[in-house]
Amino acid sequence: MNESKLKQHESVLLRILWMLLFVLIWQLAEVVLGCVVLVQLGYRLAYGAPSGSLMNFGDSVSQYLAQIGRFGTFHSDQKPWPFADWPTPRAPEGEAPHSVAPAAHPVRDEEPKL
Repeated sequence: MNESKLKQHESVLLRILWMLLFVLIWQLAEVVLGCVVLVQLGYRLAYGAPSGSLMNFGDSVSQYLAQIGRFGTFHSDQKPWPFADWPTPRAPEGEAPHSVAPAAHPVRDEEPKL
């Protein structure tokens, strides 16, 4: 076997190991995303609008799963997080997130009473 074929063979074996690792990470991320979906549903039912932070986290996890899929199908050579940056959440395309107005703080002009 010449040197270039040996390097290519080693490269494929290393890629297989990375793919197996990312398949395990995929399984964990899939469970996390499922939990986010259920918690978001409960939040939506309780407050009438989805949670903005759960929307952002869920979008990041779904983009991460897409990155793993692209790497695993040889669509990309870029390894997903932790070898790349964590995906940045995109702007929501659905319902507006639930927002809570900041609490009014009383003005304290007087000295505390002892």
